[in-house]
Amino acid sequence: MTSLLTNGATNGASNDIFAGVSLQDLPKSNTFTANLPSDPQFKSPSDSHKAARGDLGPRMVKGALYTYVRPEETEDSELLGVSRTAMKDIGLIDGQENTEEFKETVAGNKIFWDNETEEGIYPWAQCYGGWQFGSWAGQLGDGRAISLFESTNPSTNTRYEIQLKGAGKTPYSRFADGKAVLRSSIREFIVSEALNGLHIPTTRALSLTLAPKSKVRRERLEPGAIVARFAQSWLRIGTFDIIRARGDRTLVRTLANYLAEHVYPGWESLPSALEDPSKPTSSAINPPSGVPADKVQGAEGIEENRYTRLYRAICRKNALTVAAWQAYAFTNGVLNTDNTSLLGLSLDFGPFAFLDNFDPSYTPNHDDHALRYSYKNQPSIIWWNLVRLGETLGELIGSGPKVDEKTFVEQGVTESFAPELIKRAETIIGNVGEEYKTIFLNEYSRLMSARLGLVSEQKSDFEKLFSELLDTLEALELDFNHFFRRLSTVKLSDLSTPDSRTEKASIFFHSEGMTATSGVTESAGKERVAAWLEKWAARVKQDWGEDRDVEREAAMKKVNPKFIPRSWVLDEIIQKVEHQGERDVLKRAMAMAEHPFEESWGGDREEEERWCGDVPREGRMMQCSCSS
Repeated sequence: MTSLLTNGATNGASNDIFAGVSLQDLPKSNTFTANLPSDPQFKSPSDSHKAARGDLGPRMVKGALYTYVRPEETEDSELLGVSRTAMKDIGLIDGQENTEEFKETVAGNKIFWDNETEEGIYPWAQCYGGWQFGSWAGQLGDGRAISLFESTNPSTNTRYEIQLKGAGKTPYSRFADGKAVLRSSIREFIVSEALNGLHIPTTRALSLTLAPKSKVRRERLEPGAIVARFAQSWLRIGTFDIIRARGDRTLVRTLANYLAEHVYPGWESLPSALEDPSKPTSSAINPPSGVPADKVQGAEGIEENRYTRLYRAICRKNALTVAAWQAYAFTNGVLNTDNTSLLGLSLDFGPFAFLDNFDPSYTPNHDDHALRYSYKNQPSIIWWNLVRLGETLGELIGSGPKVDEKTFVEQGVTESFAPELIKRAETIIGNVGEEYKTIFLNEYSRLMSARLGLVSEQKSDFEKLFSELLDTLEALELDFNHFFRRLSTVKLSDLSTPDSRTEKASIFFHSEGMTATSGVTESAGKERVAAWLEKWAARVKQDWGEDRDVEREAAMKKVNPKFIPRSWVLDEIIQKVEHQGERDVLKRAMAMAEHPFEESWGGDREEEERWCGDVPREGRMMQCSCSS
């Protein structure tokens, strides 16, 4: 078998004209396994491959970040769907999904490894831990996810780690079976690509495969499935958590170095402190390259080293992502540290949902009785998780200029140096926290301004427009995302008088009229919306003038989606696929998820309008469990 490490087309072609390559010719690598320590029980791919598949099951794994483990074979697999956008982004040529090689690979029946020649890439599962619902959960890891290889798009030169979810037991499966059920797999398949379509940083989904002979018991006996998914990195805060819990300070440094050098663009690309935390610039988030990594003076005169800059980069990426969640009312449902990405990606989808009626206290997780992971808590919870990361990196960021001194590297923190190190680490974490808050608020403001059709940003917008709108949506129990899309179509001439504003307010209410349980009458509700519309119209005039409704509507529809994969829609799709044997419904749904801002998608027009229309009363604010 020929080595697959350097196969493929020449890099640098424009993605607009690049047709793609076959799965066989797609450049593949194993940067992760080549640079990080493997499970000592199966040190090499051959060790794992020679072992009986049953011997690779649950156990504690120490001193390692992964285990070589192959997927379990899937009998009579059926490819249910692919993402066209994902195919293009990975660099695969159109039609590859019809080949047996593709189908067998995403079903876990083919790996790119030749045991006789020991060439190619051997699959692996990651080891990590996590804080779950605020409590330490110990070793977790990829209990049902197995990475096949890393691929590089020959046109964009972007590297992704291709992974199968639901492919069988690993050492990290604990008491579970390593499988995934069809219903949750459909949900993840669609939402991954929907978030990407909304321009929200996320892990991705390539394909969905039915495992008809894999019957999985959760609340009931359910059919199994496998999602082939991909990301630039699957590393998470929980990866650092498990190392810290085991006191392996050498491996903390090794992982931090790997993250900066192989996941981020390199040490010199990482950001320094904001000169004015209240005014972040684009260069503060994506700084120019060439800045010496250890020549940075931080806030309050504290000398920073390169690990501080790495911590800051991770925090900023997560700030940008959670701002997008809040602006589009996406709620993850389980933001444990093992579900928080070191690249700021939306990660691991269990009981997620987009808000229907605007309720800041809503959580899609019916087991989250304390509302820890509710919509309104997401920014603070992500920061709580990032503080756990700061504690793990505390020794490195707190050591300042001594970080590479031989005595410190080999022996650790001396008693005399500890107070200085702790003070520096605490100060840095606090300073980065202020930057996290600032970047979150500025990004949230930018996104909300765009959703409201504003070209400029004014400080008064937060109170007069954003806050008042959210209070109104909550009090009147109005649909969050529908409001913005419908607002796109409103002309300034529709809002010229009090009566016309009150009349126009009715387009934002549910089809059955006022549904608020607070006792507000429909007329009072319309008057409240009309009052807000008057303020909005005045701001729009400032930015656009009087006669540019057409341009503004076009701009607003580019950022306000018509289609959102609501929970009730996903339930309907699951019902059709699992119980009615439909297949094309997945193709139709994926076309809408990949391109959520379109007016129509060339499918079943009645179905499209129904999915994009008013949420059925019984389908609003649904909840589900973590089981999948």
